[in-house]
Amino acid sequence: MRALVVYESMFGNTQAVAKAVADGLAAADGMDGVGLVEVGVAPAQVGDDVDLLVVGAPTHAFSLSRPSTRQDAVTKSGETLISSGIGLREWLAGLDRGDRRLPAAAFDTKVAKPRLPGSAARAAARRLRRLGMALVAPPATFRVDGMTGPLLEGEVERARRWGADLSTRVARPATAHS
Repeated sequence: MRALVVYESMFGNTQAVAKAVADGLAAADGMDGVGLVEVGVAPAQVGDDVDLLVVGAPTHAFSLSRPSTRQDAVTKSGETLISSGIGLREWLAGLDRGDRRLPAAAFDTKVAKPRLPGSAARAAARRLRRLGMALVAPPATFRVDGMTGPLLEGEVERARRWGADLSTRVARPATAHS
């Protein structure tokens, strides 16, 4: 079984979660390979060799980022973005999934305080379902301290466990969350 993890990251927090998810997947029994790719260089079509697609992005303005919210992040933080091209919203809009019902999952990173509504993971999950993919788990959120991070203590390990759990859900999907 092979997995592909596609992520968008502004300041490295979502990238760190994506790496941990990929590590959890890679350590799981039955996993033959895991690809980890930043959304700006992700393929426009998920290959037939991929058995699970996992996508992740930071929550911006209660949902997936847009060009304006990515620019706002640069302006407010003064930092350079990791995902300086397209975001997950644009990638999913242009994705050619082929003709199969691919298992998929979504995660996001979100500021811990203040607790705000909205979720990039839920928005991505809706888009995945519209593409005909089968969600194998509810969307997951990983918390960040402030806009630029770091991730809260324990979140990287939680992401690793979530990735390992995803592999078992694909190997024997108990209930789909679609």
